[in-house]
Amino acid sequence: MLQFRKPELSDREWIQKIYEVSGFRGAEYTFANLYLWSSYYGDIAGYQGFLCQRLTYRGIHQYIYPAGCCDVKPVLDALWEDSRREGHPFVIRSLTQETMARLQALYPGRFSYEADRDAFDYLYEIDTLAELTGKKYQAKRNHINRFVENWPQWYTEVITPANLDVCRALTDAWCQAHNADGDRRALEKAFDHFDDLGFEGILLYSEPDKPVAFSMGNRISRDTFDVNFEKAFADVQGAYPMINREFARHVRATHPDIRYLNREDDMGVEGLRKAKESYHPIFLEKFTATEFMP
Repeated sequence: MLQFRKPELSDREWIQKIYEVSGFRGAEYTFANLYLWSSYYGDIAGYQGFLCQRLTYRGIHQYIYPAGCCDVKPVLDALWEDSRREGHPFVIRSLTQETMARLQALYPGRFSYEADRDAFDYLYEIDTLAELTGKKYQAKRNHINRFVENWPQWYTEVITPANLDVCRALTDAWCQAHNADGDRRALEKAFDHFDDLGFEGILLYSEPDKPVAFSMGNRISRDTFDVNFEKAFADVQGAYPMINREFARHVRATHPDIRYLNREDDMGVEGLRKAKESYHPIFLEKFTATEFMP
C-alpha cells in the first residue's frame, strides 16, 4: 500500500534524482514547485523507484503521472488501487502526448482523455529568448531599447543570500500593487530556502540601488530550466522583456547544456496568456485521463 505524506526539504536529493532520470520537461516535475506549492501538488510517496504525487482537486484525490523510469505499470496499478478506496474514477493529470500514448497502450479503452489548456507549459528555445532576433521580436527589442535609453546605467546582479533582502522588498511592493498574497507566500518560502531548493536568479537594476525586476528558477531536466518566478514593475518600460532576456542569457552562460526555458503555464489568466504567447512558445501540452466507470 502506498504511504502518502507531505514533502520535506530533506526529500529533495532523492526526488530530484528521479525527476532528472524521468527526463520530463513539465514544471510540475521540479522539487521547488512540489515543495513551494504543496497545498496544490499534495502528498508524495516513493514506490519502486518512482515518485507518486497525489493532489486533491475539487475534493477528490487525483494523481500526477508518476516520475521515474523503466516499468511504470506496477506503479500505475498501485495508484489505481489507492484511488479505489474512495470510490471515484481514477484520474491522472499532467499527461503529455508521449505519456498519454503510453497510458493508452497499457490500458486500452480504460480512460477518456481531455486537453487541459490552462495547464499547458510554455517552452522556449533559450537562444531565442536570449537574442530576440527576427521581425516577430521587433516589439520586444524596441521595449528593451527604450529601457537602455532611459536607464543607461542599468545592470544585473546574481541573487545570493546577501541580496535576498532586495528581492523581498521588491516582492512586497509588487504583491501589494497586485493583491497577490499567494505569490507572496510562495516567494517568502522560496527566499527562506533559496539554496536548499537549488534556486538561481538575477536582479535587474535601472540605476545603482534601484531594483526594478528579478527572475529565478532551477533546472528541471538535462536540457530544460524552469523559470519559477519573474517580477518586474510594469510602469518601468522594458523591465519585463529586459529581465526575460537577461535571465535567458544568464542561464545560457552558466548552463550551456540547457536548450529550453520552461516559463510554466498561464492558469487560464487572459493577460498572462497573451504575454506568454507574444514570445511565440513551443507548447508542452497537458492532458487529463479519467477512468471510464461502469
